[in-house]
Amino acid sequence: MSDTISAYRRPRLLSPVREHLRDNFWFAPMAAMVLVMLAWLAASALDSEVVRQLQADGDFDQLSELVNVTEDIKPVISTVSSAMMTFIGVVFSISLVAVQMASGQFSPRVVRIFVRSRITKSTFAVFLATFVLSLAVLSSYESETDPRLIGTVPLVQSLLTLVMVALSLLLFVAYVNATLRLMRVGQVVERIAGEAFRTLERQPGAWDPEWELPAESGVVRYAGRAGVLRDVNIARLVLVARRHSLVVRLIPRIGDFVVPGAPLLAVHGGDVPGRASMTVRSSVSVAAERTFHQDLGFGLRQLADIALRALSPAVNDPTTAVQCLDRIMQLLAAVVSQPLGAVQHRDAKGVVRLVQPVPEWNDLVNLGLAEVRGCAVGSPQVTRRLMAVLDDLAALAPEGRVEVLAHHRELLVRAVERAVPEAADRVFALSPDHQGIG
Repeated sequence: MSDTISAYRRPRLLSPVREHLRDNFWFAPMAAMVLVMLAWLAASALDSEVVRQLQADGDFDQLSELVNVTEDIKPVISTVSSAMMTFIGVVFSISLVAVQMASGQFSPRVVRIFVRSRITKSTFAVFLATFVLSLAVLSSYESETDPRLIGTVPLVQSLLTLVMVALSLLLFVAYVNATLRLMRVGQVVERIAGEAFRTLERQPGAWDPEWELPAESGVVRYAGRAGVLRDVNIARLVLVARRHSLVVRLIPRIGDFVVPGAPLLAVHGGDVPGRASMTVRSSVSVAAERTFHQDLGFGLRQLADIALRALSPAVNDPTTAVQCLDRIMQLLAAVVSQPLGAVQHRDAKGVVRLVQPVPEWNDLVNLGLAEVRGCAVGSPQVTRRLMAVLDDLAALAPEGRVEVLAHHRELLVRAVERAVPEAADRVFALSPDHQGIG
């Protein structure tokens, strides 16, 4: 119980904020520029202190040497300042090309992988920070050359700039490598599966079948702009429900489209005060598109989209569809024995305070396999892999979850029998194969 309770403390409260920042591209560059300016101020203060100390000691010869060294470094800093903007343009151009290729080859929904890429944001942020730092360092150079009159010698600042240049070059190599990897379908499919598994790990796995939901006492309606329900602040809802001894039930599922006035939250066991009602409404995030954060089915949606694009006559790439089926099989196998339909979120005392709907087993199976099955008839490689997926899941599934798999298997057999005239071809297309055509 202690592990379950600890999952709903402060990290859960901060989780939506972190996820929303990851979905935006501006935060990392802005934070990097602020941090590098603070580092420049510290380096500038250190340079000024060194100059004052040498002047106080009367060591003007050493001070003159420092001035000569910084003057030698100044052309390098000037070159860095002008070249870094070119580097930024190259990075931005590569990113746009990668995004366009991913959107056309895979699915528009995989563009968010590039937007959320840490290496892309880090590279862009460090390049901008290096450019800003080089400008700040150039402004620190003085025209005065008399060591008795100068106020600062930007030696530490120049060394900091050179360190940032070295870091920029390392990140550029890592960025090109990571971008090339993400342009390969296998890497994209693996990344989607990894995000889906992280979403699954955040879901509470325990469901108390003996717990009874109190009688419904009210409904909170949505009052914002229309859009897709992206996520909810679980910790805040649990906190409000605990303070007022309530149970809150989310009515739409994560990923549903909501409009103003639609029922959003059902309240059980009491009434939500007006002020608390505003807090409850603000705990819901609506956006233009779905995200992985709390959306259990979004990974399957993306994998199915890539498979459908691969099976279209314009692309005709059944091997990619088989790769997607491998990951769909992996995700479905991970939830085949888990309780689905709804999850219970508890407060620090273990009392259920929030009930959140999640997809049922049948919903996940249909999401991952139905559309692919409909487009796979003309490709024996995909039908053979799909037959193996259905057989393997049926062997893993408990008794109550086999029926939907048998239903899809029967529909696939019927579709192949109608579309393939030769009996030998039908037998071949319906023979289970874990590699499609191994």
